[in-house]
Amino acid sequence: MMRLFLDANILFTAAHNPSGKSALIIKLSADGHWRTLTCRLAVEEARRNIERKYPHCLPALDALISTIEVTPTGAGSICLIDLPSKDRPIFEAAVAKRATHLLTGDTRHFGAYMNKPEKTQGIIVQTVADFLRKL
Repeated sequence: MMRLFLDANILFTAAHNPSGKSALIIKLSADGHWRTLTCRLAVEEARRNIERKYPHCLPALDALISTIEVTPTGAGSICLIDLPSKDRPIFEAAVAKRATHLLTGDTRHFGAYMNKPEKTQGIIVQTVADFLRKL
């Protein structure tokens, strides 16, 4: 079964746009199509951003998170790809949980690694749109 690791921006987007693609990923996971995972750091970042921009969406974020496996965050010290320090723990957590995919909207920092599992320890880094398009 595919194991989709969700970055903070995916959680954020799903919470404030319940009819969008990010929310669909989580819904399909709840229906048994794949497993979704994230880490505490991603949850904290998504929560901070929702509180700041869309505080009325906090209950939606909590509901989504309750359906996702939340794992410990990586330390950021053993990341084998060149990422900013804030993204290293996310990638390490995805590796530690043997994710098949890391879904992110952060094309600025992860863009060089998108759809290149040979560079990312076998993990396919994609946007949600790319993931859905390639199903």
